[in-house]
Amino acid sequence: MVSADITAQDSRPAEGAREQGWTGRGWLILISLVIGVIIAVLWSADLVDDDIGVNAANGILGHDSLTTNITGSLAGIAFAFVTGLAGTFTACNVAAFSAIAPLMEEAPSAMTRAKAALRPLLWLSIGLIVVAAVYGAIAATLGTSIPQLSNTVVDGIMPARFLQAVIAFGLIGLIFVYLGLATAGIVPDPMRRATERFRYAPQLLMGALIGGFLIGRPYPLFYKTFEYAASTHDGAYGALVFVLVSLGNIVLMGVLFLLLSMTRFPQWLTASPSRAAKFTAVALLIGGAFTIAYWVVRLPANFGIGWFPHMPWS
Repeated sequence: MVSADITAQDSRPAEGAREQGWTGRGWLILISLVIGVIIAVLWSADLVDDDIGVNAANGILGHDSLTTNITGSLAGIAFAFVTGLAGTFTACNVAAFSAIAPLMEEAPSAMTRAKAALRPLLWLSIGLIVVAAVYGAIAATLGTSIPQLSNTVVDGIMPARFLQAVIAFGLIGLIFVYLGLATAGIVPDPMRRATERFRYAPQLLMGALIGGFLIGRPYPLFYKTFEYAASTHDGAYGALVFVLVSLGNIVLMGVLFLLLSMTRFPQWLTASPSRAAKFTAVALLIGGAFTIAYWVVRLPANFGIGWFPHMPWS
């Protein structure tokens, strides 16, 4: 689905997949899902959230990002962007990298490809900004009454904010998996008609999904940003702060995407509709499987709900 604008030769890779009939398509789907689950099993939140994320924020801000108070609106704005940047590789955001493949476009030269790459990246950012701004405005207006800031423990087992994370990331993960299956031609493409009318509709959707990560994110630095925005009860400020967090989340992804666009990777990827569809489907399925396994299965298991393999380092 989301690879609809990857190639000029076939604007619907999912259909190209059906027509050409992938060899071993079922195995490719199964392996992609298994890889996503394995990553969720091996993932170390302590390493990514604390050793990388928090320490990176400390280095950028020049102080302890978790214990130092946010002293004003401008400080809150700076903290929000740093929070997003530091959270690039957290479990909340890692599925965003599934969007790189659907953004690729072919062009004759490296510089032309780089310029062309800015268009899908812009539309992805617009989708992200809309969702982040709306949620930020609502969250700041409602203040601490929103479940994501609640200290309430549901049924004496799981904090409400983690339950919200399970629901939000579970839905996003399911959408990623469905889009991957649609790209593989297994299920109907929900974006087919929209893409026929506007070629960047898939990028808008991907941006909206990435912006939706904020709806469930329990990352400590984001929680601190959220608390400060909520304390202002200013919808406009909340929208701005949440947008900056989301933009910070995709900065490194955007840089990586632009660098890849200047290599021969887009030419290789778009050499055939089948290859483009396979690569996109794999990226989406891995991202979706990871998101579901980590947030819907592993997180509840940490509170004694169900079971999930526990690694010594996680």
